[in-house]
Amino acid sequence: MSSTTPEFIPDVQNNVDQRQILIDQVGIKQVKYPLKVADGAGHHLATVGEWTLTVQLPATKKGTHMSRFMALLSAYRQQAFSVAVLEDMATTMLDKLEANQGQLEVSFTYFINKTAPVSGIQSLLDYQVTLQAYASREDGVKILKKVVVPVMTLCPCSKEISEYGAHNQRSHITVTLDQDGELALNELIQALEIQGSSQLWSMLKRPDEKYVTEFSYNNPKFVEDLIRDVALQVQKLPQVNYYKIEVENFESIHNHSAYAMLEGRAP
Repeated sequence: MSSTTPEFIPDVQNNVDQRQILIDQVGIKQVKYPLKVADGAGHHLATVGEWTLTVQLPATKKGTHMSRFMALLSAYRQQAFSVAVLEDMATTMLDKLEANQGQLEVSFTYFINKTAPVSGIQSLLDYQVTLQAYASREDGVKILKKVVVPVMTLCPCSKEISEYGAHNQRSHITVTLDQDGELALNELIQALEIQGSSQLWSMLKRPDEKYVTEFSYNNPKFVEDLIRDVALQVQKLPQVNYYKIEVENFESIHNHSAYAMLEGRAP
């Protein structure tokens, strides 16, 4: 029989490694794959997820089975994505890779169809979402959810000291949650973005621009104001075990950002 038949192809990664060094994470990253995400209205949004999948490799094992990570993504490709699906993927990954611990991370762009405040025209605005799954045969699966929400902020000091006008800028609210249950993206994003001096829209007519300019002028916020207001909203969310909030103002009159961060746990 030929030495090229499957029966005689060696499985090198299953060899014993004599160096006896455990590897905490080994796998694949920056893998782009189609994703269908629920939009909160019974529909599914087609987007692209960027994945990192890794497992812990025992000190005695030479290598992991890299192709099995891609096979895992392929097996779940047709399913509508959810926290429950990610948990199932993490558990299945440990079985397929014969591992005791592993991590999955997926980042994707999420869109909400927003209506302009005066004209009523509609346009899509994009948000960045990341989900991380930490899987262990001993402790089960833990999910962290992160969303980045862009808003506008107007400086209270600039408004107070200027005879007219005030500087404003785009800001990012980043919230990371250890929260039980599914991810209600629309509700979470909308609760966060109204904390800015103004929301953002992709398309605005002149009456909308007038509204946004005047609304933000009457609602000035320092980076400290914004993060505290966001914290009050996050503390109202159900089943939150831990949260981390970051706010970054991309300053329009400085060549640096203003930044704030706070963390908290459920009482």
